[in-house]
Amino acid sequence: MKSRTATVAGATVVGAGLAGCEAAYQLAKRGIDVMLYESKPHYTSDAHSSDMFAELVCSNSLRADGLGNAVGLLKQEMRDIGSLIMQAADATKVAAGGALAVDRHQFSKYITDAITNNEHITVVRREVTTIPDDDFVIIAAGPLVSTPLANDISNNVGLLSFFDAAAPIVTAESVDMDTAFFASRYDKGSDYINCAMDETQYHKFYEALINAETAKMHGFEDSKVFEGCMPVETMAKRGYQTLCYGPLKPKGLNYPGTDKMPYAVVQLRREDSEGRLFNLVGFQTHLKFGEQKRVFSMIPGLEHAEFVRYGVMHKNTYIHSPSILTEHYESKARKGLFFAGQITGVEGYIESASSGMLAGIFAGHDILETTPPTFSADTACGALAKYVSGYVGADFQPMNVNFGIMNAINMRAPKRERKQAISKRALEEIAQITNGGIEK
Repeated sequence: MKSRTATVAGATVVGAGLAGCEAAYQLAKRGIDVMLYESKPHYTSDAHSSDMFAELVCSNSLRADGLGNAVGLLKQEMRDIGSLIMQAADATKVAAGGALAVDRHQFSKYITDAITNNEHITVVRREVTTIPDDDFVIIAAGPLVSTPLANDISNNVGLLSFFDAAAPIVTAESVDMDTAFFASRYDKGSDYINCAMDETQYHKFYEALINAETAKMHGFEDSKVFEGCMPVETMAKRGYQTLCYGPLKPKGLNYPGTDKMPYAVVQLRREDSEGRLFNLVGFQTHLKFGEQKRVFSMIPGLEHAEFVRYGVMHKNTYIHSPSILTEHYESKARKGLFFAGQITGVEGYIESASSGMLAGIFAGHDILETTPPTFSADTACGALAKYVSGYVGADFQPMNVNFGIMNAINMRAPKRERKQAISKRALEEIAQITNGGIEK
């Protein structure tokens, strides 16, 4: 590696996904020049369809937005620190009950415009096939990293892999609203289209689902499947009522105007701000496209649904971060080399962006030769970084942020109150960092 000089160095970021864009933005707002490499449109994976940055290839939901949930707390921490991803999400959100969902096209456009119009960021549309040897590098190539770069990372630090899945999308006008109805659980709005089933309908659907033909994927049986994106047909095979306690749970969704609860309910969440497109919540799948059309059209209200995108399965890769990275997302073996995003073993859009945010912040402090802040495990972003870098078990695998990886709080109170206290404590720490002028 080149020796560092007294002048302010620039930084190289590989990948313009959520983590890469967030990292580049954090560096740029500290006055650091960034070369941001993005392989699209020259190289794209099967899961990508747009040339814009920060493309959401699976769900358009960023999950819960309240402080009673760890991912909701993580979002607020990122807002307080000054996250580009959260600015974009809040500016392009669509109705989704207690969740934060976005218009995926407008979300990506917001971020793409912010990055390309930033005077400190130079975008290079070129595939990077080896880890750059620059002084300061952030690898945020994503879990769908191209084979040449994946091979180079594997040769240098090692790679693991698992399979992930995306849900199908239908047009709103093709849903039979004489059968389906708008509602959110427990009468908290009317943001979702609900397709209710009685027990007979569910039985027919279940039998068709578990016997449907899946697409053949090399190595699928031998690879890990992240629980949060378990294919619906795989989940169904765990037991007859598994779906009824998972994505098809009817609790809180009675038939309109009655107190009668269906046997199962498929929910559809809007994809765009106009409400023209909806995705089938929890219906990640690797069924063949024809089988998806046949089986999912058995759902009441979707008999004549127009599928504008079928569910797809794709292979994600990640490194064994506990043996490779510090809690700054920096390589233990090579100073100045950082990793960010799902390739580090964080799971989820917001978690990926959080890792990019911290990698950008810490790299920025290294470049400017200033003292970085300390994000303890009292905070969601700090706890996630410590999980990735400090997991001591033998089965390290991707994980969403959760209160279980954060420092416990010493108080005897109901769970809800303890969670609120943990969130309050976390935001107080973030406020001390930002109010001290260290960040934001």
